[in-house]
Amino acid sequence: MLDGSGAFHVHLVSDSTGETVATVARACLVQFSDARPIQHLWYLVRTPGQVERVLAGVANDPGLVLFTVVDETVRRALETGCYALGVPCIAVLNPVMSGLANLLGRGINGRPGGQHVLDAAYYKRMDAIEYTISHDDGQTVDDLESADLVLVGVSRTSKTPTCMYLANRGFKAANVPLVSGIDLPEQLSSLKNPVIVGLTREPKSLSEIRQNRLRSMNQTETTSYAQLENVAEEVGEARRIYARRGWPVIDMTRRSIEEAAATIIDLYRTKYPDRSKDA
Repeated sequence: MLDGSGAFHVHLVSDSTGETVATVARACLVQFSDARPIQHLWYLVRTPGQVERVLAGVANDPGLVLFTVVDETVRRALETGCYALGVPCIAVLNPVMSGLANLLGRGINGRPGGQHVLDAAYYKRMDAIEYTISHDDGQTVDDLESADLVLVGVSRTSKTPTCMYLANRGFKAANVPLVSGIDLPEQLSSLKNPVIVGLTREPKSLSEIRQNRLRSMNQTETTSYAQLENVAEEVGEARRIYARRGWPVIDMTRRSIEEAAATIIDLYRTKYPDRSKDA
């Protein structure tokens, strides 16, 4: 099922939004950096008739099938069809659900999309996302005390995407930019509740990212914003500020957003071991 370039087809099948199976696939595929997956997304598959449509797609582009489907009839139709086509078919949640069923001594309720129930945790996440959006890039600094996390860093150190990832895990995450020649907001010095984290990146990597950013905006003229010497000065000054204030520092150069967020969540849990979060 692999072609000469290393490309292969992966079919992601879900009886709900597909978020779970897509996340599992992404976490696994990242371990194979030389492979080129071509993903086919099949969501809200809840009837045998819809399975037939999926199987037609799999027959056209044979490849690995990963699925999160709880209805037994639909599962059986998908597995039988994949077997007939000679393609591997994996129920990604089966080991976990079977283990829980054995431990708890009860059956699986078979409710599609059950992880998306509009419970208190869901509304807390929505509240965190709303807070994070309204406190992006130094906005509303007078309200930072109500944040769980505050990320500080120079431009293009992944402050916003990291905050949004954290918000989706239930954390109210604000970010404040470090701009050369401009003092940080005074409010940062008096914060008691939030965990403050400094983000940084290796100067050469950061310079390249900024150059790509300028090119994407059709700004080809030379500016100090992306010049390596100036970037190195910015990064050095940022590190000195972090050290003076005693903030933990995360280098984003070789970290994914998910890895950085995991480290930040650990810092939060160390400070507040008794606080319950969706993470």
